[in-house]
Amino acid sequence: MSPQRDLFSGYDAQPINRFNVAPSTRVQILHGARDGIHIDAVRWGWAPFWAVGKRPAPINARVETVTTGKFFKQLWPSGRAVVPSEGWFEWVKDQADPKKKQPYFIRLKSQRPMFFAALAQVHPGMDPHEGDGFVVITAASDQGMVDIHDRRPLVLSPELANEWLAPELSSERAEEIALKLCRPTEDFEWYRVGAEVGNVKNQNPQLIQPVD
Repeated sequence: MSPQRDLFSGYDAQPINRFNVAPSTRVQILHGARDGIHIDAVRWGWAPFWAVGKRPAPINARVETVTTGKFFKQLWPSGRAVVPSEGWFEWVKDQADPKKKQPYFIRLKSQRPMFFAALAQVHPGMDPHEGDGFVVITAASDQGMVDIHDRRPLVLSPELANEWLAPELSSERAEEIALKLCRPTEDFEWYRVGAEVGNVKNQNPQLIQPVD
């Protein structure tokens, strides 16, 4: 087994143990380089230099346009990255009272960590570099998941995440993975969790436990 595959097997088997991640905070991501896979803490959110300050930096990129639009042209396809995660939260409006929202946690039915496809600008090292950041690629939800939210992170299997980071991967194959090969809705489950997740200062395993 190659060191790179060992790395993914380790991430696939061990809990991430971070339970409430907010945009603009630094998150450990995996990104490929000629000398192998690097792990760096990178700010969640990115914008090209010409868009900085004009609006909040996006945290997501739509898979339908990320390969052709000019906004992420600097990152696609050479900035491919992966974000290991236990799952993600979505807030659903109460149909009886739109002011009320119920958080849900979405995870793999296997309860194994997952890999979000991402794009990143990264200068490896301990100190943050101005302009560095990442965005999670999102796809349209389908089946029952669309009732929770109409978008979802593009989640890759460990094997495809490994391929996604390979420096020799062609842009055509990267586009095929992004558009056609994310994990299907039937691989996931979702359930209600407590509203405490709304405060990013709360960080404990109870945040992802189901509530009545």
